Amino acid sequence: MIKNDLYLKALRGETVERPPVWMMRQAGRYLPEFIALRDKYDFFTRCQTPELASEITVQPIRRYPLDAAILFSDILVVPQAMGIDFKMKENVGPWLDNPIRTMEDVQNVIVPDVNDTLGYVFDAIELTLQKLDNEIPLIGFAGSPWTILCYCVEGKGSKAFDIAKSFCFQQPEAAHLLLQKITDTTIAYLKRKVEKGVSAVQVFDSWGGMLSPADYQEFSWKYINQIVEALSPLTHVVVFGKGCWFALEEMVQSPVSALGVDWTIKPEFARTLTNHTMTLQGNFDPARLHSTPETIKKMVNEMINRFGKDRYIANLGHGILPNIPLENAEAFIRAVVDWKPNTQF
Repeated sequence: MIKNDLYLKALRGETVERPPVWMMRQAGRYLPEFIALRDKYDFFTRCQTPELASEITVQPIRRYPLDAAILFSDILVVPQAMGIDFKMKENVGPWLDNPIRTMEDVQNVIVPDVNDTLGYVFDAIELTLQKLDNEIPLIGFAGSPWTILCYCVEGKGSKAFDIAKSFCFQQPEAAHLLLQKITDTTIAYLKRKVEKGVSAVQVFDSWGGMLSPADYQEFSWKYINQIVEALSPLTHVVVFGKGCWFALEEMVQSPVSALGVDWTIKPEFARTLTNHTMTLQGNFDPARLHSTPETIKKMVNEMINRFGKDRYIANLGHGILPNIPLENAEAFIRAVVDWKPNTQF
């Protein structure tokens, strides 16, 4: 039994004394101990070495009173397993020498045996669970099929993913085949994570907000929903779509346990769109962690009061930025941990 199950209670919609708290990208680039490992090992070496991935996962847990850990990995390990040879290029980010641009390219993409190709992730889960020793839950994650397609077709990061969108609109048959292959691989990958012992899984749709509401339904949500329907009988599924508040009404119809929201929507409106029945996660602007610790505490207190303490997971509205001072990250976390009704900071 997990000793601190506050996160799981929130996912089950149970009454809690305070909301649970964790931060997207909490195991990462703002921590000096992470930077020390980053300077010694390249990015995918850290992802693919179970001892390093598990160590990075627990680094923030040693520092802060977080209510959940999230396994250190990357969404691009899934396309790598599918034979799509992503690299992490210095000062560029994700890079693909030969982006997917034709139906022939898509047909050459494999749906792998995840046990063969992603075994290092499952080994990292085992090591991490030993280190956590049932203190808090461990979250597994994957990117949404649409978000992964964006990188596969664009070949790198982008502000608008115009090439990826054009591919979908000009070659919809190829796009849907690629999306389905990514979906099938992701389902197998997340199911294996659950078998290995994660307590919940989160699907990150980082680039869903690039699509119109109609195109989001066609090229993103219907594939995410396949993942939700396959995984929800086995575990809690959280979906976070950045910039996707317009889809909350559809998302709430699915068997998700929680929906993440970014900082561009008011808590009250997010509650209205989800019929006041859904556990919500978010939505503190990561850049606001540059405010003073006193301001952060006041804003976190207001955020909790607006969402309400039940059916709510305190988090950022996207991943923590690399240049956030440690004391500001701690102020965010402690403001949640110390929250009580009518708290004044």
